[in-house]
Amino acid sequence: MKNPTRIVIIGGGFAGTATALGLEKRYRRDPSVEITLIDSENYFTFTPLLAGVPSGSVQPNHIVFPLRALLTRTRVKQADVKRVDLQQRIVIAAHCGACGDESLPFDQLVLASGSVPNSFGLPGVAEHALTIKSLGDATALHAQVIDKLEHADLQGDPAARRQLLTFVVAGGGFAGVETLAELNDFVRDARRYYPNVSQDDVRMVLIHSGDRILPEVSESLSAYALKKLRARGVEVLLETRVLGSSSSSVRLSSGEELPAGTFVWAAGTAPNPLLNRMDLPRTKSGKIEVDATMAVSGHPGLWAVGDGAAIPDLVTGGFCPPTAQYALRQGKRLAQNIAASLEGRETVPFKFKSLGLLAGLGRRSAVAEIFGFKFSGFFAWWLWRTIYLMKLPGFERKLRVAIDWTLDLVFPRDTVYLRPLHAAHGPNGVGQFEADADSGSVKPHVSEHQAATPMSSALHP
Repeated sequence: MKNPTRIVIIGGGFAGTATALGLEKRYRRDPSVEITLIDSENYFTFTPLLAGVPSGSVQPNHIVFPLRALLTRTRVKQADVKRVDLQQRIVIAAHCGACGDESLPFDQLVLASGSVPNSFGLPGVAEHALTIKSLGDATALHAQVIDKLEHADLQGDPAARRQLLTFVVAGGGFAGVETLAELNDFVRDARRYYPNVSQDDVRMVLIHSGDRILPEVSESLSAYALKKLRARGVEVLLETRVLGSSSSSVRLSSGEELPAGTFVWAAGTAPNPLLNRMDLPRTKSGKIEVDATMAVSGHPGLWAVGDGAAIPDLVTGGFCPPTAQYALRQGKRLAQNIAASLEGRETVPFKFKSLGLLAGLGRRSAVAEIFGFKFSGFFAWWLWRTIYLMKLPGFERKLRVAIDWTLDLVFPRDTVYLRPLHAAHGPNGVGQFEADADSGSVKPHVSEHQAATPMSSALHP
């Protein structure tokens, strides 16, 4: 009997999962093709709603979906990829140190490993900043915020209390704006439970190196977002860069040393470090060079898709933006191209024009740009929630998030601090907050769902 064709996909984010789903559809009843997906997590994360986790507007497990339930025809392996041997055509992966290495041979390999936070070597940022790229990051940030409120309520020194309740987010793109908007709502609403915390104690700061936030949207919507955030007490520092940070402050290009109890880095990403260990053509930014069909030149059967691939944008003439909107369609096209390659047919270049962009601003407001039409305020917020709810995989998850949002309209958000999950306890039961291992980590995860850029706040298919 002829050996089956082995297709291995590294990364279970938007692009990798979409590729696997497309291949499943094509080869659902064809045993001659084996599909394997490897990811460091066993779930797919719907990253456009990730900013709601730190604020408690959605529950963490409601925006994730088990990969094994989503991909019924694909062999899913939760493991970290340690090495890819392009000559022997083998992927070396391991679930953990105790499990040992597993060798996975391939005939077709898809690199959909996504990206990781990039602090650009700024002193102290990687060590002291939290990130907002994964579910672990989001839940750790939620615990961090509540921990700071608890500490501040016990603090008698006004200056120390204000430092604890200063939240700084670097990055004025979708990830930074949506995260800070949610945190601002949560902290100011939660303050009612902390009698020693006043409104003046809370300080929210957004730092952006450009001359306007949300540069992906039109100037009018960017201006609206800036005005709305400032009206809600958020300080927005434009044309300002972070030069470094410590455990209690952030150093700015303006010369200011900004005291901060919480610092979130949402200002840059880099391709997954896994790609650094592969001898492949790369761009200056470290992404893998591919043609418009997503094939890697000079490496038959090797494809790259999503955040880690420099895919030519045949509409704009540049490269495709690293958003879920594009990643989903790239994955679908890539599945068709892999099938065409196996069946001796001609592959088709990827070509897609963006449908629009969405960004939540908290407190029932948002900005939206869809098919060239611009919306802001409550209607944009309704569009934002409706569209993302429709795109969540699975009816159960849609229902759970809808319930979360309905309860959020009526009841205050939960301030329960699950300290055992995030703290190391001493002999007297005193705990000190420790960020989740994923937070700010440079561990070479292979999951694109930790990357789909910045929060993938683009309109989905």
